[in-house]
Amino acid sequence: MLKINNVSKTYLKNQKEALKNINLNITKGEFTALLGQNGAGKTTLINILAGNVKKTHGEVKIGGYDLEKQELETKKIIGIVPQEISYDPAFTVEELLKKQSGYFGLKNNNEYIDELLESLALKDKKKAYGRELSGGMKRRLLIVKALVHKPEILILDEPTAGVDIELRHTMYEFLRKLHKSGMTIILTTHYIEEAEKLCKRVIVINNGSIIADEPKDKLLKDFSKEIKVEIDFDWEVNIADFEFLSEYHPKIKDKRKVSLKIDKNDLTKILEMIMQKNMKFVDLNIEKQKLEDVYLQLIRR
Repeated sequence: MLKINNVSKTYLKNQKEALKNINLNITKGEFTALLGQNGAGKTTLINILAGNVKKTHGEVKIGGYDLEKQELETKKIIGIVPQEISYDPAFTVEELLKKQSGYFGLKNNNEYIDELLESLALKDKKKAYGRELSGGMKRRLLIVKALVHKPEILILDEPTAGVDIELRHTMYEFLRKLHKSGMTIILTTHYIEEAEKLCKRVIVINNGSIIADEPKDKLLKDFSKEIKVEIDFDWEVNIADFEFLSEYHPKIKDKRKVSLKIDKNDLTKILEMIMQKNMKFVDLNIEKQKLEDVYLQLIRR
């Protein structure tokens, strides 16, 4: 569905190499997270796919079409939600979407537009002007605008920035439905928990290079060797009583709980050591590493 071969981008003005031999193959129906710090190269890559930035070298194929030679065909296949809010605020929501439909030669798609607006809680804003919308509404309108021509691939660049929690979850449900319908989705976000909830594959880009590209579950399994264990006792504990676990840096929490950071392979051994001391506990909570922890490990490397 999307093939990127040895794509690089160097900006001539400052000779900054924004992308360095990027290789990606995203198949139909994938839900992929593209993660990275500001300036890592994510937006440059998206702008190349959108046709707004010309790559220095390499090859991009979208739905089998060569981006450089068949740009019009690729634009029909791809829908892009940009990071920056960009549309004419002098038009109503309805006018903006009809205008966007016209770019693709689509007529009489009012029913589909209404369906999209309702899915993203914007139907009552159909007659409102762009300048009258809140920041969160503008973000959601960009998603509708990217979908009016029914693309096969949807790319979202920070789609939930400035969106409140309730509406953010509305967007999550909408994206899940799109994915379930067979749409290929690429999401860039600084909310790592967002990627963890939605995406099946994680790509991390740093300084213009891909440093990780794995299924999310595999990435979490490979990096999540350390776990946090919280043991709850029915008596007030003293840190001195846990000297035998000093290598795991025990900490007292709420007077009755002991917190440890351990290698997951050591869990059985630690519990046996506690039982040998006749320290009976009433509860045990294990917190595995999250995608955010893994992401930070990768970046710090």
